[in-house]
Amino acid sequence: MVNLLILIFFLVVMDFGSRMIIHSSIKISEITGIGKATIGFLLLAFSTSLPELSVGVVAPLTGEAAISVGNVFGTNVVNVCLIIGVAVLLVSLRRPRVLNTVPRFAKEELGSLYFGLFIASIIPLSLVYVAGAMWLVGLILMAVFVVYSYQMLKISIPKGEIENRNALKSNENVTKQAMITLAGIFVVIISSYWMVQSSVAIAELTGVPKTIIGATVIAFGTSLPEFSLTVRAFLKDQAALGLGIIIGSGFINITLILGITFFIPMLIGSSLTMPMLAFQGLIIFTLISNLFLWYFLSMEKLSWKEGAILLFIYLLFLANTLGLIQLQQAT
Repeated sequence: MVNLLILIFFLVVMDFGSRMIIHSSIKISEITGIGKATIGFLLLAFSTSLPELSVGVVAPLTGEAAISVGNVFGTNVVNVCLIIGVAVLLVSLRRPRVLNTVPRFAKEELGSLYFGLFIASIIPLSLVYVAGAMWLVGLILMAVFVVYSYQMLKISIPKGEIENRNALKSNENVTKQAMITLAGIFVVIISSYWMVQSSVAIAELTGVPKTIIGATVIAFGTSLPEFSLTVRAFLKDQAALGLGIIIGSGFINITLILGITFFIPMLIGSSLTMPMLAFQGLIIFTLISNLFLWYFLSMEKLSWKEGAILLFIYLLFLANTLGLIQLQQAT
């Protein structure tokens, strides 16, 4: 009962934090002229990727780099298929007459999202064929993140959305809104941690196996910040912000976090040999997820049908993951 109350309490707290973040992020976009997808791509995606980043730093130091690599690929599938799928379906249920949730993007901003999806798709596939020099691969991935992030900051919001920018600029303070955003992100991350802890405790008390807990509750738990913010953004008619969060999270995972995972062993005088073929299943699902989202965006179609397709891919991914765990246990 105590764990259930903790779960409900932090669910309410997370919802409050999400509302605060979405509101302040929209203000930052309007004040600075930076596109909403860019705000989601960089500021929010980076902040919500802190759990994955911490794993990416700690795992290689303890000789468990494979955990970080698996977490990166698994999280990307969850973000694209489960989170966007649920967000689109909720919008469709709440507003049945809305047939399409794809927002209007600036041409450069849409191209940047496509590039982010491309990088998040092609790099994992390429890594299968990389046998050595993982530290060099890591350095290249981190360089891609830095250069592309700089390019993203140059993209402005569409002219039609800048009407109230001057009025806002005189009344609002970017620093204030940024602090509110960061405070909200802190609230969401702390809430997600306690929600995962209470969920694990409830699952253990009901006799659910630890392998199932790890593949479901904990795997989903690292994506709770993205889930909360993206669903809230879609329901607030800020799909550009939500898509920026998800695609940006995938891009950050594949470039910065994976780069850190590969590079850190070199700093401590250790060599990293990563058998990437062991992650072939995860890589295939990552590629499929990103390509489907890419196709939906290019067709400017994201309705309940597309949401259902993404959720179906996630169910296939989950079934495959649980099947692998059961097979390993049997052998």
